[in-house]
Amino acid sequence: MRYLIVLSGFVVALAVAAAAAGGGWATVGFAPLPDGTAAGQSWKPEITVLQHGRTPLGGLTPVVTISGDDDTRTFTAIETSEVGVYEADVAFPTNGEWRIVIDSGFGESSVSYGPVTIGPAPAGEPSPFPLAPVLAVVGGLALVAAAFGVVRQRRLTPAS
Repeated sequence: MRYLIVLSGFVVALAVAAAAAGGGWATVGFAPLPDGTAAGQSWKPEITVLQHGRTPLGGLTPVVTISGDDDTRTFTAIETSEVGVYEADVAFPTNGEWRIVIDSGFGESSVSYGPVTIGPAPAGEPSPFPLAPVLAVVGGLALVAAAFGVVRQRRLTPAS
Protein backbone atom coordinates (compact mmCIF):
# COMPACT_ATOMS: atom_id res chain seq x y z
CA MET A 1 0.00 0.00 0.00
CA ARG A 2 2.85 2.38 0.83
CA TYR A 3 4.34 1.64 -2.53
CA LEU A 4 1.09 2.73 -4.22
CA ILE A 5 0.97 5.98 -2.20
CA VAL A 6 4.60 6.83 -3.03
CA LEU A 7 4.03 6.00 -6.71
CA SER A 8 0.87 8.17 -6.77
CA GLY A 9 2.79 11.07 -5.20
CA PHE A 10 5.51 10.70 -7.82
CA VAL A 11 2.96 10.72 -10.68
CA VAL A 12 1.27 13.83 -9.26
CA ALA A 13 4.64 15.59 -8.94
CA LEU A 14 5.44 14.81 -12.58
CA ALA A 15 2.02 16.05 -13.72
CA VAL A 16 2.43 19.33 -11.82
CA ALA A 17 5.93 19.85 -13.25
CA ALA A 18 4.66 19.23 -16.79
CA ALA A 19 1.80 21.69 -16.31
CA ALA A 20 4.18 24.32 -14.94
CA ALA A 21 6.49 23.93 -17.95
CA GLY A 22 3.58 24.25 -20.41
CA GLY A 23 2.43 27.57 -21.74
CA GLY A 24 5.85 29.14 -22.25
CA TRP A 25 5.41 29.81 -25.95
CA ALA A 26 4.53 32.70 -28.21
CA THR A 27 3.85 33.38 -31.87
CA VAL A 28 5.99 35.78 -33.87
CA GLY A 29 4.81 37.60 -36.97
CA PHE A 30 6.17 40.43 -39.07
CA ALA A 31 5.17 42.72 -41.92
CA PRO A 32 5.87 43.99 -44.48
CA LEU A 33 8.01 41.55 -46.40
CA PRO A 34 11.33 42.93 -47.70
CA ASP A 35 10.22 42.54 -51.35
CA GLY A 36 11.46 45.45 -53.43
CA THR A 37 14.13 46.44 -50.89
CA ALA A 38 17.50 47.33 -52.41
CA ALA A 39 20.91 46.80 -50.84
CA GLY A 40 21.68 49.53 -48.31
CA GLN A 41 18.05 50.61 -48.17
CA SER A 42 16.27 50.52 -44.81
CA TRP A 43 13.64 47.81 -44.25
CA LYS A 44 11.53 48.33 -41.13
CA PRO A 45 9.64 45.16 -40.26
CA GLU A 46 6.92 45.52 -37.63
CA ILE A 47 7.25 42.47 -35.36
CA THR A 48 4.28 41.23 -33.32
CA VAL A 49 4.80 38.82 -30.40
CA LEU A 50 1.71 37.16 -28.93
CA GLN A 51 1.86 34.77 -25.96
CA HIS A 52 -0.20 31.67 -26.77
CA GLY A 53 -1.04 33.40 -30.05
CA ARG A 54 -3.38 35.85 -28.29
CA THR A 55 -1.90 38.10 -25.60
CA PRO A 56 0.53 40.83 -26.73
CA LEU A 57 3.89 40.51 -24.95
CA GLY A 58 5.70 43.68 -23.97
CA GLY A 59 9.14 44.21 -22.48
CA LEU A 60 11.00 41.93 -24.90
CA THR A 61 14.01 42.53 -27.11
CA PRO A 62 13.43 40.76 -30.44
CA VAL A 63 16.45 40.26 -32.70
CA VAL A 64 16.36 40.13 -36.51
CA THR A 65 19.15 38.06 -38.06
CA ILE A 66 19.80 38.17 -41.80
CA SER A 67 22.11 35.64 -43.45
CA GLY A 68 23.54 35.86 -46.95
CA ASP A 69 26.21 33.83 -48.70
CA ASP A 70 29.11 34.71 -46.41
CA ASP A 71 27.55 37.39 -44.23
CA THR A 72 25.35 37.32 -41.13
CA ARG A 73 24.08 40.45 -39.42
CA THR A 74 21.83 41.06 -36.43
CA PHE A 75 19.54 43.99 -35.67
CA THR A 76 17.79 44.63 -32.35
CA ALA A 77 14.14 45.65 -32.46
CA ILE A 78 12.69 48.24 -30.12
CA GLU A 79 9.24 48.32 -28.58
CA THR A 80 6.71 50.68 -30.14
CA SER A 81 3.92 52.48 -28.31
CA GLU A 82 1.71 49.44 -28.91
CA VAL A 83 2.25 46.54 -26.47
CA GLY A 84 3.64 43.45 -28.17
CA VAL A 85 4.69 45.33 -31.32
CA TYR A 86 8.36 46.00 -32.07
CA GLU A 87 10.21 47.63 -34.95
CA ALA A 88 13.68 46.98 -36.31
CA ASP A 89 15.74 49.00 -38.75
CA VAL A 90 17.33 46.40 -41.04
CA ALA A 91 19.71 47.11 -43.93
CA PHE A 92 20.83 44.36 -46.30
CA PRO A 93 24.48 45.16 -47.09
CA THR A 94 24.58 43.63 -50.59
CA ASN A 95 22.34 42.38 -53.36
CA GLY A 96 21.58 38.67 -53.42
CA GLU A 97 19.59 36.06 -51.58
CA TRP A 98 19.09 36.46 -47.83
CA ARG A 99 17.36 34.42 -45.14
CA ILE A 100 15.63 36.13 -42.22
CA VAL A 101 15.21 34.79 -38.68
CA ILE A 102 13.36 36.80 -36.04
CA ASP A 103 13.88 35.67 -32.45
CA SER A 104 11.17 37.08 -30.18
CA GLY A 105 13.27 37.19 -27.02
CA PHE A 106 10.66 35.00 -25.31
CA GLY A 107 11.76 31.38 -24.93
CA GLU A 108 12.27 29.53 -28.18
CA SER A 109 9.73 31.60 -30.14
CA SER A 110 11.04 32.64 -33.53
CA VAL A 111 10.07 32.83 -37.18
CA SER A 112 12.17 32.12 -40.31
CA TYR A 113 11.62 33.48 -43.79
CA GLY A 114 13.39 33.31 -47.09
CA PRO A 115 15.32 33.25 -49.13
CA VAL A 116 14.39 36.70 -50.36
CA THR A 117 16.15 38.41 -53.26
CA ILE A 118 17.53 41.85 -52.46
CA GLY A 119 18.50 44.18 -55.26
CA PRO A 120 17.13 46.42 -57.96
CA ALA A 121 15.02 44.94 -60.74
CA PRO A 122 16.89 44.69 -64.05
CA ALA A 123 16.17 47.56 -66.45
CA GLY A 124 13.45 46.82 -68.95
CA GLU A 125 12.09 43.88 -66.98
CA PRO A 126 8.50 43.08 -67.97
CA SER A 127 5.71 43.60 -65.49
CA PRO A 128 5.31 40.83 -62.94
CA PHE A 129 1.74 40.17 -64.16
CA PRO A 130 1.76 36.97 -66.27
CA LEU A 131 -0.04 38.41 -69.31
CA ALA A 132 0.92 35.70 -71.83
CA PRO A 133 -0.50 32.74 -69.84
CA VAL A 134 -3.70 34.67 -69.10
CA LEU A 135 -4.19 35.48 -72.80
CA ALA A 136 -3.55 31.82 -73.70
CA VAL A 137 -6.20 30.63 -71.23
CA VAL A 138 -8.74 33.24 -72.40
CA GLY A 139 -8.05 32.35 -76.04
CA GLY A 140 -8.45 28.64 -75.29
CA LEU A 141 -11.76 29.24 -73.53
CA ALA A 142 -12.97 31.34 -76.49
CA LEU A 143 -12.13 28.47 -78.89
CA VAL A 144 -13.96 25.95 -76.70
CA ALA A 145 -16.99 28.26 -76.48
CA ALA A 146 -17.00 28.77 -80.27
CA ALA A 147 -16.71 25.02 -80.92
CA PHE A 148 -19.54 24.34 -78.47
CA GLY A 149 -21.70 26.95 -80.20
CA VAL A 150 -21.08 25.38 -83.64
CA VAL A 151 -21.87 21.87 -82.38
CA ARG A 152 -24.95 23.12 -80.52
CA GLN A 153 -26.17 25.01 -83.60
CA ARG A 154 -25.91 21.90 -85.83
CA ARG A 155 -28.12 19.94 -83.44
CA LEU A 156 -30.78 22.62 -83.37
CA THR A 157 -30.97 23.07 -87.15
CA PRO A 158 -34.02 21.19 -88.45
CA ALA A 159 -33.41 18.63 -91.17
CA SER A 160 -34.79 19.53 -94.59
